[in-house]
Amino acid sequence: QVQLVESGGGLVQPGGSLRLSCIASGTRFSIYVMGWYRQTPGKERELVAMITRDGITNYSDSVKGRFTISRDNAKNTVYLEMNSLKPEDTAVYYCRTTIIRGTSPYWGQGTQVTVSS
Repeated sequence: QVQLVESGGGLVQPGGSLRLSCIASGTRFSIYVMGWYRQTPGKERELVAMITRDGITNYSDSVKGRFTISRDNAKNTVYLEMNSLKPEDTAVYYCRTTIIRGTSPYWGQGTQVTVSS
């Protein structure tokens, strides 16, 4: 059973930084793609950033230049370095992975990020 465990959320002031981590366990495969999504009340979950096994990345326009996604394939871990945080970045951040291309993704339980003074 694949499990994703996120960590690193919290409260930060505008302009501050946070680093999220997500560890995937329960698979012997090299994970195809790992990513971060976020959701606020009343809105649909949206893509923040994603990274493939080969290191190809994709970012939401709203975070380009401020957030950096990376991964450690040996540890099945994905990171999200968030800088210059804004109040509008406040959301629950979810880790998502697709183990094999074309199969259903797995989701983490979410971690709250609050940007407020």
